[in-house]
Amino acid sequence: MSRTLQAVRGMNDLLPAALPLWQFVERQARELFAAYGYQEMRVPLVEHADLFQRSIGEQTDIVEKEMYTFEDRGGDRLSLRPEATAGLVRAAIENGLLHNQRHRLWTSGPMFRHERPQQGRYRQFHQIDCEAFGYEGPDIDAEMILLSARLWQRLGLGGLRLRINSLGTPESRREYRAQLVDYFTRHRDQLDADSLRRLDGNPLRILDSKNPALAAIVAGAPALTEHLDPASREHFERFQQLLAAGGIDFTIDQRLVRGLDYYSRTVFEWTTTALGAQDAVCSGGRYDGLVAQLGGEPTPAVGWALGVERLVSLLQASGIAAPPGPPGVYVVLAGERALLAGLPLAERLRAALPGVTVEVNLGGGGFKAQLRRADRSGARLALILGDDEVARGVAALKDLRGAGPQQDCAWDELPARLRALLE
Repeated sequence: MSRTLQAVRGMNDLLPAALPLWQFVERQARELFAAYGYQEMRVPLVEHADLFQRSIGEQTDIVEKEMYTFEDRGGDRLSLRPEATAGLVRAAIENGLLHNQRHRLWTSGPMFRHERPQQGRYRQFHQIDCEAFGYEGPDIDAEMILLSARLWQRLGLGGLRLRINSLGTPESRREYRAQLVDYFTRHRDQLDADSLRRLDGNPLRILDSKNPALAAIVAGAPALTEHLDPASREHFERFQQLLAAGGIDFTIDQRLVRGLDYYSRTVFEWTTTALGAQDAVCSGGRYDGLVAQLGGEPTPAVGWALGVERLVSLLQASGIAAPPGPPGVYVVLAGERALLAGLPLAERLRAALPGVTVEVNLGGGGFKAQLRRADRSGARLALILGDDEVARGVAALKDLRGAGPQQDCAWDELPARLRALLE
């Protein structure tokens, strides 16, 4: 006996009842990006594996433990994308978008990481991603924050907190790295296995350890902001001034280093206390060296990504529901002549009433059963068409959400009457 097929662990179905809140988030983000002058871009779900090894870093958890990597039939080593930035940079270089140009871009879609599934962290997850190329100053960093803060406002969310830090340049980090290695080496016997592995590769990632047993050791480590080069310090101070001028509250977190190797200077996270351990809702920063690292001309760049699953969970935890959908009409068809006339009539109404849902009862059913379906559909009005109504060239209108009387209306007058009733 064959077993029942199920979804892959950590990859979830999105059923119709769940989607209105997702669509609400996506619609608000899309409208907001347009208002700020950001253009949509779409890139493949599958890329060459070395794109992520070169960009994210070979010693990051994502590359070492989490990527879905395979060899295709042609012998190419490919990966499902674990994040969007590297693919956007690759596409911008390949398509000549960065030569003496500046771009504000956004994209969205599924990402893939082989993690242990838990609330707010899945193997297929969805991100909305916002990037800007060719802008060197801290003003674009601040705009990125202002844009995200306005998104929270449009969604009706409160209570999110912004943490910021500066990682400086690769040159200043090299000096800091030497001090960090020296410090953690003196505490080597207290480090866990992950930290010992990072000590020889990327010791900054130890600062981001979630192991509570290491909290005191990490707290005593040298602070990165005390070792910034002058230009990075000036950039960070100006960034803070711009945030304050924009009315954005923030906290400087000297242990915020982010999990990807390509970041430089500004890094930030929006966090919440409403989702337990998975507290980061939106994260990002500046990655000025990544374009050159992937073969393009040196180009300043900054961006952020938000997790849609976590944002939807936060909306639900905050008691925020999606706004009601467009007003609807349910067409009840009682009789053979009504069926023949009802489908073309519904098409005429859809053409005349853009934005109005016109759902036709199909598959038969008695009059009362069809009215029950009409009520369950969420439609505001029932348009009732029987053989008698067809003979007279009218339809009966019934308000499903009020107590008004049923009214007959001539077919030619239906669009105007429906528009008036639905408004």
